Amino acid sequence: MTLKVTLFTGAVALGLASFSLPAWADGHAPACGLATGEAATGEPIKVGGINGNAPPGDFSGGTDAAAAYFACVNDNGGINGRPIEYIVENDQWNPELAGQVATKLVKDEGVVALVGNGSVVSMAVNAGLYKDEDVMVMASGCAISECYESANIVSTNQGPLPSGIGALTYAVEELGATNAACIGFNIPNNGGWACDWMQNFMESKGLKGTSILMDPTAVDLNSVYLQALAEGVDTILLMLPAAPAIGLLKVAEEQGGRELFKWVSPTPLYEPGVAEVLGDYWNDNLYVHIELNTFDSDGPDNQNWVEVMDAYGQDGDRRDTFSQSGYISAKFFVDAMLKLDPASIDRASATVAIKGISGATSDLLCAPYYVGDADRHMPNHAGRMVSYTGGKFEIVRECFDIESSYLKPIRAQEMALGINQ
Repeated sequence: MTLKVTLFTGAVALGLASFSLPAWADGHAPACGLATGEAATGEPIKVGGINGNAPPGDFSGGTDAAAAYFACVNDNGGINGRPIEYIVENDQWNPELAGQVATKLVKDEGVVALVGNGSVVSMAVNAGLYKDEDVMVMASGCAISECYESANIVSTNQGPLPSGIGALTYAVEELGATNAACIGFNIPNNGGWACDWMQNFMESKGLKGTSILMDPTAVDLNSVYLQALAEGVDTILLMLPAAPAIGLLKVAEEQGGRELFKWVSPTPLYEPGVAEVLGDYWNDNLYVHIELNTFDSDGPDNQNWVEVMDAYGQDGDRRDTFSQSGYISAKFFVDAMLKLDPASIDRASATVAIKGISGATSDLLCAPYYVGDADRHMPNHAGRMVSYTGGKFEIVRECFDIESSYLKPIRAQEMALGINQ
């Protein structure tokens, strides 16, 4: 049987049930900003956000969570009395529209920064605009090289490169992987970029890596699976969004391929509702590297994220890793703005304040978050591993960093800032 899928991510595409996390403290108001309990009434501060929400994927979780957090901040004194006016645009995965909405936010609306962005298209199209206009983007859903190799974009999520290498690190050290295939999409700044660095990692260990890249417009997963078999690999790295990754797992299940490979994945497979789709077949045979903390972790920021979404989120808001990332990006942004004279907050002062973020910590992250003034940014490159077992994901390795020469300029920046990753 040949199984073909169209690239599309998200709960709707997966056929997943709606997912709601429990609030740990019933009746406990979330903590946001100044926590005064009084609404801000001063002159609004305009902040933008761009998401990609249309086929081939829904990256709106970051802006959803940022919107909820900013609403909570506005109910708790705002930015020293000034509320945040958060303006969100959807680029619909259209390059022309991505350029238009960014120009609207940056030039027409005059936003002081963009926060919670989650879009592959917008990052590639608008990196030059953000640099030219000296506006910072505190993104939450990045998956392409431009997002991590641009002066004015910094993301709280890791993206496929470090998360994929994190998954392979576990496969090599704990599962005995020696020959891995990176299965991704034939998009140079996405699958090609991440899988090339995966091969570099394997070769640095004296091991073997190969890439199997697919046309994202017409994916024949059966052929991809047969190619992996022909390559003679012992490990498959699913460098894919959740929907096609699950599709490939289903092909393997039909072929009885569970024990033929070690199966690992970066973060996208850690998605609410995935367990219901996978069933029991993959118990104790699937390992996922996660960029942030687990959805049910009991740390204060994760709990507050849930409480913020319960109190200020909208029906249909996603509660995924991008949502966690959007929440913490918004929190770090607010913390930086609260250090400024509210009357002097404009784009120039916001840019300086954001670049000045250093050593910010959260239980959602494995290491301190920072920005700095550099031509590339990747503050999040340490994560956890979870195993799919008993119909759910359980942590099997706590926070660990990756080894990759890609991080050489990042390490140098961290050293200069006194950041210990």
